[in-house]
Amino acid sequence: MKKEPSASLGVLHQGEFWFTELHAPGTGITFRVKRVLHWARTPFQELALVETEDMGRALFLDGTVQFTERDEFFYHEMLVHVPLSIHPRPRRVLIVGGGDGGCVREALLHPGVEEVTLVEIDGEVVEACREHIPSVSSKLGDPRVRVLIQDGVRFMKDNRGSFDVIIVDSTDPVGMASPLTQAPFFRTAMNALTSEGLYVAQSQGPVFDGKEIGRIARAARKVFRHAAHFMGPTPTYPGGHWTYLIGARGAKHPAGLKPRPLPRGTKTRYYSPEIHTAAFVLPPFVRDFIR
Repeated sequence: MKKEPSASLGVLHQGEFWFTELHAPGTGITFRVKRVLHWARTPFQELALVETEDMGRALFLDGTVQFTERDEFFYHEMLVHVPLSIHPRPRRVLIVGGGDGGCVREALLHPGVEEVTLVEIDGEVVEACREHIPSVSSKLGDPRVRVLIQDGVRFMKDNRGSFDVIIVDSTDPVGMASPLTQAPFFRTAMNALTSEGLYVAQSQGPVFDGKEIGRIARAARKVFRHAAHFMGPTPTYPGGHWTYLIGARGAKHPAGLKPRPLPRGTKTRYYSPEIHTAAFVLPPFVRDFIR
């Protein structure tokens, strides 16, 4: 039997299909949906891939925007290039979550990367994005990439000291993702890093979730030798500004390291060495949350 989208995906208004994600009780973002490309209720979440009027194709999980084709590069470039540009030898990269493949695509721009392991708990996300959003998922078939459909926490526990960089590309820290921003998870991730390893993850937006950023910062400081936050825009995320946590197992503080330029001819749309440096300069109100 064909599955139909649930009411949480959107509403019909004057013959048009609109989806609204609330960022706060009285604030949100709205998309006009041209067509639904894929919808399923997986064992883990509600999954929807749609084509929007203005933002291209978009992935929704449990009714929240994960990315749109028009602005995904802000998020994926900052999440990946900041750690990979300051690690001295980023050869083995682990991506937890991120079944859409955006982080894989960016990681492979670094010539020193020999292997990228993507561990995604929901295999339907991987397959749907491969079929419908090749602009994001196109590198999942690269021979340097392993795609494993399993629990990322268990995988890290079984692979201590194995990865130079760990990137956690998770949904918002609620529901099944809530443990991913707590000290026990950070400890598991740190133990899976090599001696100079770096950990990075999204850590919410300061406009609506400033207190959550502070909680994440406190948990990270209990575990990593050094922990810092950096920022970048993502227009379709709540508040339009987003923060990222970076944690270091080694002696050098990541905020003070100068990024290597990307190889000549490598094209990015937002990230640059200058943006990298500026991203660690936090506005006073964000620093207040972290303190």
